Amino acid sequence: MKIGIVGAGNIGKTLSRTLSAAGHEVKIANSRGPETIPSEAVATGARAVHAVDAVRDVEVVILSMPFHRMPAFAAALAEAPADAVVIDTSNYYPLRDQRIDAIEAGEVESVWVTEQIGRPIVKAWNAIGSASFADKGAPKGTPGRIAIPVAADDADARALGMMLVDQTGFDGVDAGPLSQSWRQQPGAPCYCTDLTSEEMHDALAAAEKERLPKRRDLSAAVIAERVGDASTSPDSEFGVRITRAIFM
Repeated sequence: MKIGIVGAGNIGKTLSRTLSAAGHEVKIANSRGPETIPSEAVATGARAVHAVDAVRDVEVVILSMPFHRMPAFAAALAEAPADAVVIDTSNYYPLRDQRIDAIEAGEVESVWVTEQIGRPIVKAWNAIGSASFADKGAPKGTPGRIAIPVAADDADARALGMMLVDQTGFDGVDAGPLSQSWRQQPGAPCYCTDLTSEEMHDALAAAEKERLPKRRDLSAAVIAERVGDASTSPDSEFGVRITRAIFM
């Protein structure tokens, strides 16, 4: 497939590497230009391009940028084919993204994104830590393989997202429509806790929406105290211990 990735941070780099290794024709871009794309992002055959070129002539667009930048990217995203599947990997953290009143009032993050960009989306790869995503992928059928929830209103788009998740080394789990994707937001039991498929189903069912913001902010504070910066990703084992203790 032809895939464009917008965002070359920790998640975007791993997506570029794994999806191009799986045989897809991958383009990757960031906000600073192709010459700044890390070499590991293109090591398995992806091409570094400008952001507007990443969304042209593709079948899938993956948005892996900070949550608060989504509205500003809507104009560039309009260059993507009308039938391209758009996948969003982002998460809302008010300390980083500033306060978004609609989400604070209870709107589901993924629903807010669709309103901002004017396109339906698939929510995937948002509920795994960047270190686990980079280091813990495994072949299909491996005992203990980590699962990643995938939500979308369109069943075919959701199935495509699950297939791509599998090709990045993880079990894709059907998490239902976007209205239920709050179950994979920060603070939920499945968020960055490195669960198997069986465990993931139970964690999605156990989520309590009203408890998510407090748990999200508590985990961010604990990680910031440990690493000195809430925007810095901890190592995978420390991060998983913290999220399991707080979210589960």
